[in-house]
Amino acid sequence: MADSSTTFDVCIVGSGAAGGVAAKVLTDAGMRTVLLEAGPALNPEEDFKQHVWPYELAHRGAGIGGRGNEFVPPNGFWNDDREPYTQAEGTKFYWYRSRVVGGRTTMWGRAAYRFSAANFQPKSREGASEDWPITYEELASYYDKVESYIGVFGSKENLADVPDGVFLPPPPPRCTELLVKRGCKRLGIPCIPARAAILTRPLGGRPACHYCGQCGLGCKSASNFSSSQVMIAPALATGRLTLRTHAMATKVLVAKNGKTRGVCYIDKHSGVEHQVLAKAVVLAASACESARLLLNSRSAIFPVGLANSSGVVGRYLTDTISVDSEGYFPQLETLPPHNHDGTGGPHVFIPWWKNGENKDFAGGYFVEFGGGPKMPCPGAFHQICKRVQGYGTTLKKQCRRLYGTSIYFSARGEMVPNKDSYCELDPYVTDEWGIPVLKFHFQWGENEIRMAKDMHQTIKNIIEAAGGRYISPPALGSGNGLSIGGTSYHEVGTVRMGKNPGSSVLNEFCQAHDVKNLFVVDGGCFPSHPEKPPTLSIMALSWRASEYLVEMSRKGNL
Repeated sequence: MADSSTTFDVCIVGSGAAGGVAAKVLTDAGMRTVLLEAGPALNPEEDFKQHVWPYELAHRGAGIGGRGNEFVPPNGFWNDDREPYTQAEGTKFYWYRSRVVGGRTTMWGRAAYRFSAANFQPKSREGASEDWPITYEELASYYDKVESYIGVFGSKENLADVPDGVFLPPPPPRCTELLVKRGCKRLGIPCIPARAAILTRPLGGRPACHYCGQCGLGCKSASNFSSSQVMIAPALATGRLTLRTHAMATKVLVAKNGKTRGVCYIDKHSGVEHQVLAKAVVLAASACESARLLLNSRSAIFPVGLANSSGVVGRYLTDTISVDSEGYFPQLETLPPHNHDGTGGPHVFIPWWKNGENKDFAGGYFVEFGGGPKMPCPGAFHQICKRVQGYGTTLKKQCRRLYGTSIYFSARGEMVPNKDSYCELDPYVTDEWGIPVLKFHFQWGENEIRMAKDMHQTIKNIIEAAGGRYISPPALGSGNGLSIGGTSYHEVGTVRMGKNPGSSVLNEFCQAHDVKNLFVVDGGCFPSHPEKPPTLSIMALSWRASEYLVEMSRKGNL
């Protein structure tokens, strides 16, 4: 084992949304910080596939046998035989990792919605989930800081369920979005400008988006937010951040006094085990990976896992509920050809609006949609090729007639945490580096099944009100018509925060109840899972926790 002779102020594990924020805030405050990332750093000019045409890649980007996707930057949302995970009998859960500097923010959807005041009080509101130990008011100023720094477009709507923020001007809606917006108006359903971490005006030396619509391929200009380009790069420029790539964290080191003293990791190239020493440890490795690290960090002081006196590390795993449907709109067949491009996501969305209505489920959902003849590189005719048969001129005419006539809808909803959804260490399986892997248990509850039925009916109503024909999805039940766990990439809740140390792992500042110099700032800290995407809230919580860490360190309270 190679030991480090340097003791840093802080060691961060993970470089995604949470780790990037922590790196920026801590280094800005003057703290000497080391950041461990299990993957490589990417060079946007070489590794991002933005503006690459299919004919420029072998097999038009489909990979040998049509099983790959050469458009995704290296180490994107992936599974790797070297890093397996297992599933309990009857469980279907996909755990997508992104082993690269910047993590999933390199190619995420950039949806950036604040949680509402009600989202922090689900138990008080509807008797479901758990109330958070903080309020919206306590986090609002940190949402402001994040939005002001990274750039988020949106509009002031004064809607309680989607709080307003610090916004750049939103991009104009596309014609397909105007079509759906008119249908929503007929039904009395709000349809408002989306909110996304994409620049519509220059900010902090970053240019405005040029609307190529290829955000998922990596943004060479950094016009959309990624942790690597917007957080970690300036943190490195301070000279106070040490970045160690290909560093596979295995466990958190614990001193005799019960405090953390650093992190043990394996260099994935050499296979050599190293220790990095630090006065405080911040886990930002993603909800499941942070839980895995804590469970693997067993010792005589913490026999069931570090900071796990409550026994809830790995418990209450949740993911966003997602149901997808399609509408065919014949009026789009005769639409004159024009540029449908824009940002890499929707320009408008349908926020939750059913508060006060009679419903048979707890929580809420929102609806995203997109379609039309946009021109993203990968799979431009993917959906058409599934349903059109033939060859030659007839096939081409059919494809041209139908291309862009579908609008795809995705409703995203709140999952209520349940005792049957969790991750634990598999006692029999290890990864390539000898680290015990996670075993997943996951079940949607009856609440999610009832919500999914309502989602489908809502989408059907909107499609028909907008003049389209609803194309029905698979029947509900046994997972059909309802997303597979993990496929929304929004897994949270395995290291929950709370006021009671007996039923939670962290306090309101993401600080471990059992170990005061240990913080977990990724989505694992969530006590509940609101319907909004979690990334903006993860960043706000990480910013708040990092400032608290700096303050406690200066006072000598760590």
